[in-house]
Amino acid sequence: MQAQACCCADPLIRDLFGVNICDHHDFPSALASLLGAKLTDRALAEPVMTRLVAACLKANPAIAVAAAQDILATRERDPACHDLTTPFLFFKGWQALQAHRIAHQLWLEGRRPLAYQLQARVNELFGIDIHPAARLGQGLTIDHGTGIVIGETAIVEDNVSLFQNVTLGGTGHEEGARHPIVREGALVGAGAIVLGRVSIGRGAKVGAASVVLGNIPDYATAVGNPARVVRLEPPNLVGPPAPFPNFGAQI
Repeated sequence: MQAQACCCADPLIRDLFGVNICDHHDFPSALASLLGAKLTDRALAEPVMTRLVAACLKANPAIAVAAAQDILATRERDPACHDLTTPFLFFKGWQALQAHRIAHQLWLEGRRPLAYQLQARVNELFGIDIHPAARLGQGLTIDHGTGIVIGETAIVEDNVSLFQNVTLGGTGHEEGARHPIVREGALVGAGAIVLGRVSIGRGAKVGAASVVLGNIPDYATAVGNPARVVRLEPPNLVGPPAPFPNFGAQI
């Protein structure tokens, strides 16, 4: 990624590539610098925020692994993404995911007011609201990103794709584990609303603007309000193994 970025031919944007990518000796350093600059506000100056992010990456190296896998997933699944530097520098869905990973690390360390501060800052910057306690895997894509809401007890496994205005929320009538589980490889279309402790199965697809109030089986396609299964496809058992190892439990 660094070599690709440092070949930028446009002199007006070359410095952007330099300060965010080319001037750093490794990916975690570049990620800490990027998030530090993005998340800073009047309460937390950029150097302080950058050191905070760097400390979280050092405490949990799996965060940087997940961030790199998210970049690879974005390039693979998003036809508008043709290289590795574009999501890193310009895609707010990818940036919001990485900011959440830092907030989640702070949450696990018991630094909850600081975790909430990062959640609020991401919401202000990107219009994406992910509770710091939510558990997200890797190899994720958030396409466009605007309006994404993910609740406190939600679980999103590896290789999931979420589109804009997706809500993984509660019904308002439960306590404890009250938000959805989105299983590995699932896709949730734009504007879909998934409520309660329901499961979106492995490889399942939820159509745009659908409202899901019950479990969706593995490899099913569900659409409508309320959502109903319109197609059930068996998994493809032929071919290479899943492209990303499972680090979700570590993040």
